[in-house]
Amino acid sequence: MPDLIVYTDGAAINNPGKGGYGIVMLWGTARKELYGSFRNTTNNRMELLAVIVALESVKRPDINIIIYTDSKYVCESVEKRWVWSWRQKGWKDKKNIDLWKRFLLAYEPLKVKMKWVKGHAGNVENERCDVLATDAARFGPWEIDAGYEAIVASEPKLL
Repeated sequence: MPDLIVYTDGAAINNPGKGGYGIVMLWGTARKELYGSFRNTTNNRMELLAVIVALESVKRPDINIIIYTDSKYVCESVEKRWVWSWRQKGWKDKKNIDLWKRFLLAYEPLKVKMKWVKGHAGNVENERCDVLATDAARFGPWEIDAGYEAIVASEPKLL
């Protein structure tokens, strides 16, 4: 039985573009909502960052945590243990390495189960996370996603 239930979502307008994440954390009768926004990012980065921010918010490593996400990218990367394989192989040709490294630092000391939930299917907490993420993306204030913007800056220009 989980002590902490977490729902997360991420969004990017015109992916890539302005992005945001939303988090709902439920601990007994307590509820906490978190969100953030970035001026230029991708939906996958926001999905992953939502999980990271939630994990980094946990102060007690002894509790059981379940995280619900509608991101198959995040959920399968963890549940199928791909992220550990990527790390073992030196992160070769993988996207979002900066965030996956940060994810592992937050995830590994904790007792976490990841569960996929279908997005836009009536799950109240997932829908709330979607509102938090999309509103954050739309209205800001936008931070700089330094990891993503460094990648974009290093790509060769076609024109």
